[in-house]
Amino acid sequence: MKQFDIPAIYRSNAIGRVKDIRKKADPRKKDFSPSRLDFGSLEVFLARHFGFCYGVENAIEISYRTLQENPGKNVFLLSQMIHNPHVNDDLHRLGVRFIHDTEGREILPLETVKSGDIVIIPAFGTTLEMEEKLRLIGALTASFNTTCPFVEKVWNRSEKIGLEGYSIIIHGKFRHEETRATFSHSSRHSKSLVILNMEEAELLARYIQGELPVDRFYMDFDGRFSAGFNPESDLDRIGVVNQTTMLASETQAIAEYLKGVMFQKYGEAEIKHRFADTRDTLCYATNDNQQATYALLETGADMAIVVGGYNSSNTSHLVELCEEKLPTYFISSASEIDSEGGIRHFNIHKGEMEYTPGFMPKKSKVRLILTSGASCPDSQVEEVLTRLLSGMASCRDSETVLQDFEKAYA
Repeated sequence: MKQFDIPAIYRSNAIGRVKDIRKKADPRKKDFSPSRLDFGSLEVFLARHFGFCYGVENAIEISYRTLQENPGKNVFLLSQMIHNPHVNDDLHRLGVRFIHDTEGREILPLETVKSGDIVIIPAFGTTLEMEEKLRLIGALTASFNTTCPFVEKVWNRSEKIGLEGYSIIIHGKFRHEETRATFSHSSRHSKSLVILNMEEAELLARYIQGELPVDRFYMDFDGRFSAGFNPESDLDRIGVVNQTTMLASETQAIAEYLKGVMFQKYGEAEIKHRFADTRDTLCYATNDNQQATYALLETGADMAIVVGGYNSSNTSHLVELCEEKLPTYFISSASEIDSEGGIRHFNIHKGEMEYTPGFMPKKSKVRLILTSGASCPDSQVEEVLTRLLSGMASCRDSETVLQDFEKAYA
């Protein structure tokens, strides 16, 4: 896989070393077991896969290269480069101006962009409508499009099955940049609909089966279907794709459920004609990170810390997985852990920050899960680990721990 030129501020000697050791021992990435680092009073289980994915590293490399190669030019970002506040703040300090926030609300009027200005398309991609607006302005985008290739894979698959006559069911969060972009692209070739979860898939099934009146469909899915969508005719052939940062297992479950609904209605002879196979649209990085998190949960740890941006969809799903088994703290950086033994963390259900004093278990040896989202730099994970170790008594030297780890995989 391609190696990207990522600024040193986002790299970590310790975390990078652990990842390199695991990569050499398991180049085909078949082993999802966590990396165990025993510091004595703190035993840390690092996820086998976490941190920057291919799409994120590609986006960061293009953004920094754009700034280096275009001094004096106006450089804009259509929205957040990735869902990590530290990376976005770094770009802002370097002079990049943001046009929209993460939900598409305007920060700068689009009229601020002039012909010849550079507009970087974020890793999530953008809508066809926005692409046309930028083209008419004369903004430079072609060499500065950082759309993740795995997002583009979803678009390409949607186009293929759309041209074959299938309606596209998108599993995602409709206000998320990626889902809005995917909806725009898929709607060009086929009728499209966004659903959030299994509950909405079950609701959709009632329309497929003709159990609910058509008028109610337009209320239940208000604002999330393409123009002219007719549930009486546009649900007779469907395919499921996803926002790549959703839970892969949930997307698969929704697809299998809807396939079963179509099977029940049309029978075995018709199923291939009625339901398109789209399993190949699942993002490898999202799936790997989630599988690695499942493996973490088999360690019998006391607690979990997940690091990442609070508006990061893929990170929030890692938090959800961990919360099912043990106390979990979602933080954006080491600064959320204070010297008094407390921690400020984000509650994904309430959408607000909380403070927990004395969050570390009162034990002679604490067993901790540590992971991060796909948009979180390894340097931030190392800073969290360092902060945790500073609050523990009788910890082993980090270099000794890393040497022992290396020997275990020799």
